Amino acid sequence: MATGNYGTVRPADVAVEDVEILYSYSQNRGSVGDVDLISLDPTQVLIPANNPNNSQEILGGMYTLKLPTTDFTAKGFYSIIIRPKQIRTVIEDCGILSASPDIVGCIFNYDDSNISQSDKVKFENGNLVGYRIEYLSTSADVAQDKIQNLYRIVTSNNRALAVNQNLNNNSDKKLTYTFDDSSSLIFCTLTPSSAPSVKPNALPYIGTPGQQVIITNTFFNPIMVEVEMVEYDDETLAYALYANQTKSLDDGIYTVYNFNNDIYKQYTLFEVKDQFTGKPLYEVREQLTLPDFTKEFDDITDF
Repeated sequence: MATGNYGTVRPADVAVEDVEILYSYSQNRGSVGDVDLISLDPTQVLIPANNPNNSQEILGGMYTLKLPTTDFTAKGFYSIIIRPKQIRTVIEDCGILSASPDIVGCIFNYDDSNISQSDKVKFENGNLVGYRIEYLSTSADVAQDKIQNLYRIVTSNNRALAVNQNLNNNSDKKLTYTFDDSSSLIFCTLTPSSAPSVKPNALPYIGTPGQQVIITNTFFNPIMVEVEMVEYDDETLAYALYANQTKSLDDGIYTVYNFNNDIYKQYTLFEVKDQFTGKPLYEVREQLTLPDFTKEFDDITDF
């Protein structure tokens, strides 16, 4: 008999402001080339559902994606990426706590111009716990490419003040850090950040001063959704089969209506005849560019 079973999967109740939405367009599946990604404002297209038991509470795991018709007009395939929001900043320093020299961490600057005003609240004490840090290459041969498959998880973040500390009772000094809520520096501890027991002199890589990093929340897993925009769907095809239709015997206008009896398509029906013998050669159905609203279904059937 199994014991101690717990549910570990919880629906994401992430705030819309912590989401990034990107999309790319391809005319068909055979199109091959560079992928151009376009950003969407998540506050305009992502709508969270409210908990029926508490209207002020987000119901986790259920969001409505409202695609703007101004951007999704062309027929084809749209690949939509919904991922946690990324914050790009620079490591100010890598140092230790003066009160606990065995604790190593990365230092970020709250006043960094790369951090938007709306994202600064995430750098307050404890708000970055659980976030993922990825590193951009410092090599001169690589143009700021992200180092693949290298990341660390933030275990704590607190405002800290840089202080000078003497080394070995001589004139040499180095910067250490002590917690101070009035400082603009953020001291972040990461995991892993301590040396393994089998190799105590090998410290894990946590970055270098001046290195650019990407800080991302881990509130949900990124997903990709493919949307195909078509001219006709199941319902519009059903209009031609099952919706009401009329044919004007006077002018040959053939009208197809939708299920609300609104004009959906109109055609002109006519024959092409031999100009000498008058023998019919073709029956033609030509779509009208501008609908004739005198052929409304309710007007025709109102006896």
